Amino acid sequence: MRDTRRTRLVLGVLLATALVLITVDHRGGAKSPLEFLHGIGATLFTGAERVGTNLVRPVREFATTLAEAPSARQRIRALEEENGRLRAELTARTLDRERSEQLRRMLGLAGLGGYRIVTGQVIARRGVPGLEEAAQIDVGTADGVRRNMTVLNAQGLVGRVVWASEHSATVALLTDPATAAGARLEGGNEIGVVKGLGHGMGDTLVRFRLFDSTVSVTPGQRIVSFGSHNGAPYVAGVPIGVIERVEPTPGELTKVALARPYVDFSALDVVGVVVQGPRRDPRDALLPPAPGRTPDRAAADDRRGRVGVAGTGRRRAADGGA
Repeated sequence: MRDTRRTRLVLGVLLATALVLITVDHRGGAKSPLEFLHGIGATLFTGAERVGTNLVRPVREFATTLAEAPSARQRIRALEEENGRLRAELTARTLDRERSEQLRRMLGLAGLGGYRIVTGQVIARRGVPGLEEAAQIDVGTADGVRRNMTVLNAQGLVGRVVWASEHSATVALLTDPATAAGARLEGGNEIGVVKGLGHGMGDTLVRFRLFDSTVSVTPGQRIVSFGSHNGAPYVAGVPIGVIERVEPTPGELTKVALARPYVDFSALDVVGVVVQGPRRDPRDALLPPAPGRTPDRAAADDRRGRVGVAGTGRRRAADGGA
């Protein structure tokens, strides 16, 4: 714009008008005739401010996000680490509770059977020369563990110690094909041998070969360890498993059945090594109650079984040992 006389005149008129309006508005106070202009101006400027704020806010928030991104990533990492630590603590506490329960049940089984045990934990599953199914435990000769000692857990028979060093030992599991243990049918004195089947069956089963082929064997019958001389390598009365099916053996002098062990060999953890066997055979006292059979009924049946075996012995003695 050029600086001309007309321009200066217009500018002067505008300034004078502005001064007059300001003076009139000031003197009028709340009753100023220009009050409606205040409302119009406030409305216009408020709308403009709101629009400007809405336009500027995303830009400001984006800039703030960029500025705080490093600290946010640090907080996220810290939260992830804290969550990981809490999950680990929860897992450890769960394992501790499970192991405590296993230990409690195993000690109860050992106390009921009259076994003195050394408790340990499985630290590795590995094959050793001559064995497919073996486990390493964290107790050894320093704890009183020796070769040919029975190993059990809260469910039943696990295997036997085949090697021991000062602070560890190797256990041949009952499922190993090279392992054989004397076994007996529940409620009687019919004996046989249990052998492992390894991984070939695709399932955890053991083979029970009953020496007397005339004895009736049916699915659902249960077997326990018969016991070895002086309790080595197997003590008597430890639960082994439940017969699932009987295999046909025409013309043979023995009867063969497949049994499912009580022990879950895929999840071995807390075990006990029997360092001293019972004074007397616990017979069937350690077997869990069968379906539809109360503990009192089981105890009564076990007492009848003992009387029957004792009576058989007396009759044989009376017959001259025939």
